[in-house]
Amino acid sequence: MLRRSVFLACALALALPVALPTLPLITMAQAAETKEFTPAAFEAAKKAGGPILVDVTAPWCPTCKAQKPILSELLADPRFAKMTILHVDFDSQKDALKELGVRMQSTLISYKGGKEVGRSTGVTDKAAIAAQLDKSI
Repeated sequence: MLRRSVFLACALALALPVALPTLPLITMAQAAETKEFTPAAFEAAKKAGGPILVDVTAPWCPTCKAQKPILSELLADPRFAKMTILHVDFDSQKDALKELGVRMQSTLISYKGGKEVGRSTGVTDKAAIAAQLDKSI
């Protein structure tokens, strides 16, 4: 019985390196950091100098709902791993809207090095959103 166990362990050890390349690789890529917008969080993110996306949404907004899966997919890309995402609630964060110069929900604002590099409202085209995010990295 012991011989059989040793044989099976050796066979598995030999087969494993051959089988692994055919399996999908699962990596633990660093995800983009998501926070609620506050003036302090915004200033800290700008001071850090990394890419920032300000996402202005409303729970009742159909365009915002359409943007959500697109943003989730794009932000899962490792090239956006260092991006800070700050969410602004259109209905309850009126001071933030004023500070950012936002008049409508479904607004995306991209920053690079603390400076605004892109702004869009109502965009649900994946390529257009990706192009805007690319400007910040």
